Amino acid sequence: MADANPYTPPKVWTWDRENGGQFASINRPVAGATHEKTLPIGKHPLQLYSLGTPNGVKVTLMLEELLALGHAGAEYDAWLIDIMKGEQFSSGFVEVNPNSKIPVMLDRSTEPPTRVFESGAILLYLAEKFGAFLPTDHHKRTETLSWLFWHMGTTADLGGGFGHFYAYAPEKWQYPIDRYAMEVKRQLDVLDRNLSSREFIAGDEYTIADMGIFPWYGELVKGRQYDAGEFLSVHEYPHVIRWADTLLAREPVRRGRMVNRTRGEPSEQLRERHDASDFDTRTEDKLRSE
Repeated sequence: MADANPYTPPKVWTWDRENGGQFASINRPVAGATHEKTLPIGKHPLQLYSLGTPNGVKVTLMLEELLALGHAGAEYDAWLIDIMKGEQFSSGFVEVNPNSKIPVMLDRSTEPPTRVFESGAILLYLAEKFGAFLPTDHHKRTETLSWLFWHMGTTADLGGGFGHFYAYAPEKWQYPIDRYAMEVKRQLDVLDRNLSSREFIAGDEYTIADMGIFPWYGELVKGRQYDAGEFLSVHEYPHVIRWADTLLAREPVRRGRMVNRTRGEPSEQLRERHDASDFDTRTEDKLRSE
């Protein structure tokens, strides 16, 4: 179906500040800081600056899984970065992530402190630092990394692209929704075929590949992303649903999904996490009742 108002690109593109929908106040075609502000520093070795979006949840899942294994060095402070207020453009944030995207992590157990940005890089950094959730066997490690990079190159741009045009764009246009829906369904089919013969994404071991993909496509098939389950006929992917249920049954996954969360049930929102006890005492429902 042709668009009712076809767009003819100009010879030279110029930025229209009014054409960004609900993200118009934070999207811009240049990098760098917009204001001076230092980042807060907590008491733990790892400092995470993030938000409970799929890319942010990947990292908090990993950290909670490491803590559940007994890695005390994985204790962390998770600071909320409100991207709708442009906090990712502060001088302090840009210093640790020049791309101004969440999540970013600062490892203060090294000298000097190590900055890590891009969610996949953080998962790999933590897996190597603690020797967990990344197989040492050559073939299994390679398979895990293949799926890790597969999701980094697909889910945010294509799954996120679908979400943008389906749920957030100021106008609904059939062409981009159809284009992205088709690709999301193709990727779900890739995952479903893969999971038809193995328990986890990369084989019989739970790895960082699972943690990276779950917040995008695991949540999607469970109806928790963009309210698009019916639209995408997610019942067609039973193996992905089975895998998602397996992860949702894990306590560290339940906890990791809560951190830096600002939407949904107040009892599932832990906007900032600075101590393990915060899950029992600092969720949004408890703060509201004080």
